[in-house]
Amino acid sequence: MASRRSLVRRAASLATAATAATVLAACGSSSDSSSSASPAPGHSGHDMGAMHPSGTASAGGHDPQDVSFAQGMIPHHRQAVAMADLAASRAKSPQVKDLAAKIKQAQDPEINTMSGWLKAWGEKVPGVGKSGMDSMPGMDHSASSMPGMMSDEDMGKLKGLSGDAFDKAFLQMMTSHHQGAIEMAKTEQAKGAYAPAKTMAKSIVTSQSAEITEMNKMLSKQ
Repeated sequence: MASRRSLVRRAASLATAATAATVLAACGSSSDSSSSASPAPGHSGHDMGAMHPSGTASAGGHDPQDVSFAQGMIPHHRQAVAMADLAASRAKSPQVKDLAAKIKQAQDPEINTMSGWLKAWGEKVPGVGKSGMDSMPGMDHSASSMPGMMSDEDMGKLKGLSGDAFDKAFLQMMTSHHQGAIEMAKTEQAKGAYAPAKTMAKSIVTSQSAEITEMNKMLSKQ
């Protein structure tokens, strides 16, 4: 009789242990699946950042002034580069040739950068005209349409010069051209919203002001 009661107690203990093991296993499974389905907050944030990367020119990060700045400065820079290209074969002064090379080296990358902004914003990138002006609809292509911009006649005159005459004309025209660019850049600094464009505008004001000082010194020796 005692032996039978011992067997009953043992069976009851085994049943209780089995039930506890089942409950624990279920809890562990639930916890694991919950952890898998809901990653840690920090990890989740990283994934969202990967799914929605921020662009270099996000749609909400600019205003009409930024668009105007890029669309105006691109052809302005292109003309400066075209003028600089002429100096390689027409300038006499090594200083003028060096300055022209520096202008081209600085402004070519800025053209590419501003073109990238406009594409990212879904705006038109100016095409190339004979004098560096663009072919965008509704834009006045006269010499006075953009500060410091040379007319086709001005560019034709510069192409026909060489030696000392070219050097003098180049320095005079580029000084005026730079002054126009500085005016445009200051407008962007005051009214623009896109930080990289405002930073570029500040750089243009600084670098081209220094080049104007340099060109004035060269002209004084002509």
